[in-house]
Amino acid sequence: MKITVICVGKLKERHWKEACQDYLLRLRPYCQMELIELADEPIVENASPAQEEAVKNKEGKKILSKLPQGAYVVSFDGHGKEVDSPGFAAFLESGFVRGGSHIVFLIGGSLGLSEEVKQKADASIRFGAMTFPHNLARVMALEQIYRAFRILRHEPYHK
Repeated sequence: MKITVICVGKLKERHWKEACQDYLLRLRPYCQMELIELADEPIVENASPAQEEAVKNKEGKKILSKLPQGAYVVSFDGHGKEVDSPGFAAFLESGFVRGGSHIVFLIGGSLGLSEEVKQKADASIRFGAMTFPHNLARVMALEQIYRAFRILRHEPYHK
C-alpha cells in the first residue's frame, strides 16, 4: 500500500514540521508514505476573485503534474463529504480496493484547490464545517490517515 499526500505550501514553523514528521514516522509500519510539498504562488493582499482564481489555477497545474497514473485521488476540500474517523478508515480501506494499491490525497494552498484539480479527484473529503489554519490541515490529514490504519487493524488509539 502506498499513500502520497500532495500539498501546496511549505511548512515554516518548527511545531508544524515536527507534528508532520511524527505522523510520518508512525505511518511507516502501515504503508509506504510520501509527502510532496509544492511551492505556493504569491498573492497580493486584497486580491480580486480573478487574481485568486489565477493563483489556484497555477497551483493546480503543479498538483496535476505530480499525480501518478492509476492512483485513487482524494481531495481535502471544504465542500467534500464529511466523515467521522471510523468512516474515514472504511473509506481508506475501500480506496485501496478501488485504486489498487496507491491513494493520493490533495491539499491545496491557502485559497483551496482549482476546479480542474477538484474535477480530477475521484472523491472529496472535508474535515468539518469549521475553518482551520492551512498548516493544520496537513497535520490533521496525516493524523487521520494514521488513526484510520489503527482502526482498521483494531489497534488501540487514544480518543
